[in-house]
Amino acid sequence: MSKLFRMVILGAPGSGKGTISSRIVRDFGLKHLSSGDLLRAQILKKTEIGLAAQSYMKSGQLVPDDVMVKLISTELSGLNSSPWLLDGFPRTRPQAEALHNNQKLDLVLSLEVPDDVIVDRIKGRWTHLASGRIYHTEFNPPKVPGKDDVTGEPLVQREDDKPESVRHRLEVYATNTKPLKKFYEDLGILQVFHGTESNEIWPRVHKYMQGHIPAKSGPF
Repeated sequence: MSKLFRMVILGAPGSGKGTISSRIVRDFGLKHLSSGDLLRAQILKKTEIGLAAQSYMKSGQLVPDDVMVKLISTELSGLNSSPWLLDGFPRTRPQAEALHNNQKLDLVLSLEVPDDVIVDRIKGRWTHLASGRIYHTEFNPPKVPGKDDVTGEPLVQREDDKPESVRHRLEVYATNTKPLKKFYEDLGILQVFHGTESNEIWPRVHKYMQGHIPAKSGPF
């Protein structure tokens, strides 16, 4: 059993990818690499990659494949002795092919949650913009409806969290991910998990992963 276990997790916005990733890290001891976090760190440091990515993001464009590949490859080059979990990359087949040429994966998990469930989940999110605190009308409601618990200032619903925006993001994700999943399916390393809640999906993910890497704890 290789200690240098390497895997990717796929999932639409709001599919619970962050929750499942954190539990994989906790129970299997993998280092979690989020492409979004890495991008933000590079932008804050004003690195060459960060400045390039920021210029695309400011104009509302997706960060090109070659910029993302360079960012992730640079990060992974320093992890030759650590098992890791990639989250948010790859997002396209060209990114997957570039990663495959550089790093061989052991496993790719894909979380499949119905679009209607995701829309219902995300539309309940409200944000305090100044602090970034996020509330949810059902799962984590503010003490006073529509107000931040700490400052009492109004909460807003981000454009990305409105139902019509969520549906568009899900359509884009599905279009981009179909050839990506086919690539990993052909390699024989794709495993799909269907469900509506992280607590329902997680025990099955945990059990499946134990066939690939020893668990340190879990599943709960």
